[in-house]
Amino acid sequence: MTQNLQNVIAQAEAAILGKPRQIRCALACVIARGHLLIEDVPGVGKTTLAHVLARTLGLQFSRIQFTSDLLPADILGVSVFERDNNQFRFHPGPIFSQMLLADEVNRATPKAQSALLEAMEEHQVTIEGETRKLPEPFFVIATQNPSHQIGTYPLPESQLDRFLMRIQMGYPDPVAERGLLSGTDRREIIAGLKPQMDAAELLELQQRAKKVFVSDALLDYVQALLRHTRESAQYEQGLSPRAGLALLSAARAWALIDGRNAVIPEDVQSVLPGVVSHRLPMAGDPADLIEAVAIP
Repeated sequence: MTQNLQNVIAQAEAAILGKPRQIRCALACVIARGHLLIEDVPGVGKTTLAHVLARTLGLQFSRIQFTSDLLPADILGVSVFERDNNQFRFHPGPIFSQMLLADEVNRATPKAQSALLEAMEEHQVTIEGETRKLPEPFFVIATQNPSHQIGTYPLPESQLDRFLMRIQMGYPDPVAERGLLSGTDRREIIAGLKPQMDAAELLELQQRAKKVFVSDALLDYVQALLRHTRESAQYEQGLSPRAGLALLSAARAWALIDGRNAVIPEDVQSVLPGVVSHRLPMAGDPADLIEAVAIP
């Protein structure tokens, strides 16, 4: 692990107490060029995690508060006619940023949610017939409240599949909660954070992650996991090939964070819950999948 990457993790853990795994999962998503969905009840630090990551990684940050009256143009931007120039001028929306926080994404209508699909998959948006590239790196952190809460619209499977991982923050343990209650306000801490790397260094890390070695035996293990989900009666449908690619990408990033240049089965097992939890309808505990498939 590079010194800058160590500094990123240390600063994030100092700002978000008691959540080392969630921080690491989020960082793995960024390095793997994926997107992160955080699902949990309000007030457990979902938005704080996004702010901390953006400041610590030195990324341009935008936030969209998703509401029921949000329109796609509010996300993508709009062309406005300028009388002085006698022509239309495009005003970019908040999606034109390196890190986008889609806060409470499931409170918007499906039409507004769909504005993110092309951006998340292809890192570009098509507006008024013109394709516009998004900044690099580009990363979406979306938060959503549990689906049983009032005023939520469930994300369709096609959009859920765009997220590399889905995680939950959970309640803090007693020690971390005591630190939150007796310590400095989190907003003051976030305001004082300094970048520990920049966008160019992050892009280099993303390229390095792609080169982390995956052996044939490891590929056999991933295929066995995928095959089990397709053959087991426990799941309504099995994992797709795209899910397998997502699992490998996340495992490569996890290995890189650990300072290794090759993926081991433990890397796959570490990222498996976040990668598959939103892709397996009616799934049990992802740990059951790990136990059901032996390492070749």
